[in-house]
Amino acid sequence: MKKMKRILAAAGAILLLLLYASTLVCALSSSENFMNLLMVSIYATVIIPVLLWAYTVHGYFHVCSQETKVC
Repeated sequence: MKKMKRILAAAGAILLLLLYASTLVCALSSSENFMNLLMVSIYATVIIPVLLWAYTVHGYFHVCSQETKVC
């Protein structure tokens, strides 16, 4: 389980780095299509970590409530 978490964490970090790089490229470009891509990239940069955090918190409380009924 620990190995899986490390792999997923590394994949998430790489995904965020790619999103930051795409945001930078889209911001420096002057094409109209890149402006739409910039908005999508900024949106994804904010939403993906929030969804991952929410999934982690939900998983923690779901496991706690099933195992101990105390958390």
